[in-house]
Amino acid sequence: MRYLSLEWIEAMQAEVAASESLATLAQSMSIGVTQVVTDGPEGTVMYHLQVGDGVASFGPGPAPQEDVRMEQSWASSVDIATEKVPAQELFIKGLVRVSGDTQRIVDCAPVFGALDSAFTAVRTNTEYV
Repeated sequence: MRYLSLEWIEAMQAEVAASESLATLAQSMSIGVTQVVTDGPEGTVMYHLQVGDGVASFGPGPAPQEDVRMEQSWASSVDIATEKVPAQELFIKGLVRVSGDTQRIVDCAPVFGALDSAFTAVRTNTEYV
C-alpha cells in the first residue's frame, strides 16, 4: 500500500484500535493531533490521532478535538516515516511546523512511543513512492 493512501490510514487505524498500550494510556492522557502532509502524490493529505477517555483512534481528516497540528512536506514526512532522518532534526530545521499546545506533545510523550509500534507494523507493507 502507498504511504498516506486511504488504505494506509485504514491499516494504521486498525493497529491503533488494537493497541492495548494506547488504550491504557488513553485512560490517563488526552491529545488530539492533526497531521498535514503537502506536495504528495495525492496532493495534500490530512489525518489524525485522537487519544483520551480510554480510547485511541486514528483516521482521515482533522482531529475531532485538535490540540496540536503538524505540517510538513511529503519528502520530510517520508524521511521521518522511513527513519532516514530523525524527526527531531527536521523539527530543528523548521521542516516540520507545529502549532497549538506544544507542551501537550511533551506531556503525552508515552503516547507517541506507543504509536511507534503501529507505525512499525504498517511500515513493512508500505511503499514510499
